Amino acid sequence: MTYLWLKALHIIFMTSWFAGLFYLPRIFVNLAMAESEESYQHLLKMAQKLYRFVTPFMWITIILGSWMLYLNSGYLSQIWFQVKLLLVSSLVVYHYSCAYYLKRFSEKKSEHQHVFYRWYNEFPVLILFAVVVLVVVKPF
Repeated sequence: MTYLWLKALHIIFMTSWFAGLFYLPRIFVNLAMAESEESYQHLLKMAQKLYRFVTPFMWITIILGSWMLYLNSGYLSQIWFQVKLLLVSSLVVYHYSCAYYLKRFSEKKSEHQHVFYRWYNEFPVLILFAVVVLVVVKPF
């Protein structure tokens, strides 16, 4: 029973984390295209609040996933799970790269145009697809 509660909470917090990772780079697109200082500052504040809001979701997702792994350590020997861990690790790096870009925007030193952030926004979508397929299908 504990495992099922952990799994449900893990999915809830993972979904919340992904929602933030899907939306934050969209704000970056708008920041890169902002036409006035007022809109730039408004978008920047939104992005900062969103990042602070979803960062705990990332950590809760990791803690719950680790707890489930502790209860079911047999997954560690399975290749699909090892690939999943690699993808989740890359998503954590992506999360912190969002912090880097957010800092660059706050310093008004963003070196990218809106098109870059449009493509940058696709990374978590690809990771989500891959992780769901790995967990549900377990292809190897």
